[in-house]
Amino acid sequence: MRRALAVLAAVPLILFAAACGDSDSGATGGGDASAGVKVTGTVGAKPTVAFPTGTPASKSSYEVLAEGTGPAVKSGDKVIVNLTVYNWDGKDNAFQGSSYDTKTPETIGVDQQLPQVLQEGFTKVKHGGRLLAVMAADSAAQQGQATPTKVFVLDVVGSPPEALKAATGKETGETLKGVKVDNPGGDKAPTLTTKTKDKPSKELVVKTLIEGTGAKVQAANTLTVHYTGKIWGTDKEFDSSWGKSEPASFPLGNVIQGWQKGLVDVPVGSRVVMSIPPDLGYGAQEQQGIPGNSTLVFVVDVLAAY
Repeated sequence: MRRALAVLAAVPLILFAAACGDSDSGATGGGDASAGVKVTGTVGAKPTVAFPTGTPASKSSYEVLAEGTGPAVKSGDKVIVNLTVYNWDGKDNAFQGSSYDTKTPETIGVDQQLPQVLQEGFTKVKHGGRLLAVMAADSAAQQGQATPTKVFVLDVVGSPPEALKAATGKETGETLKGVKVDNPGGDKAPTLTTKTKDKPSKELVVKTLIEGTGAKVQAANTLTVHYTGKIWGTDKEFDSSWGKSEPASFPLGNVIQGWQKGLVDVPVGSRVVMSIPPDLGYGAQEQQGIPGNSTLVFVVDVLAAY
């Protein structure tokens, strides 16, 4: 999903770094927790970050700026975080973005996909806490790359709701001409077939195959979904979450327009099939083996929205 739908913005930026940092809080941390980075502002609002002069830190570390008062974060948890990111190059120290500006917090798994220093740092805070992390050249995510040291300020908002295993509800009997979807029932993946001589619509087409009973998706939501994507007319599958270890989670505002328009107001628990014309997908540009001007077809199970 993250590759085929070009939603790198939906991949937590934290995955491209490892941590090192400091602030004026005096809190303990890992590694060199006195790198000179200063963070001010209250948890729950966009922080202000000031950098020391001289060479950026070369060793990754973390520092707990505010412990928080909610449940403790444990290894294996998924947490919703607001994050603010800078490049620390000792010159411009350029601001890279903040979810406080976009109003789209990230969902991060505290697991082995994170750099070790972040796995450790997250387990030292609670919900409502703030963590400062600097990803330096010693991070596994940074080694061999001529990229600036990354600085993250991460506020732990909470945990995502438990997601469904698959779509649940009543089959509607709706179909999309030229496309076949077999619904095996239970938690099994649907089978999508897009080999057809029918011409695709030039407009977005969304058909509800199974109608869920949960809350309706809002444009600002983060979604958890299972999906399969194929190219109209060829039956070529270019991506699917079903064969992976878990469903995909991402802010709806960070994916292609066809998803943004097609999934708003869909109830959680639903299974929909969408035919997405090029102007709401990838346009004329080839993307990861998907030819330019392709009509994309997705069958999507909406498992959670928050």
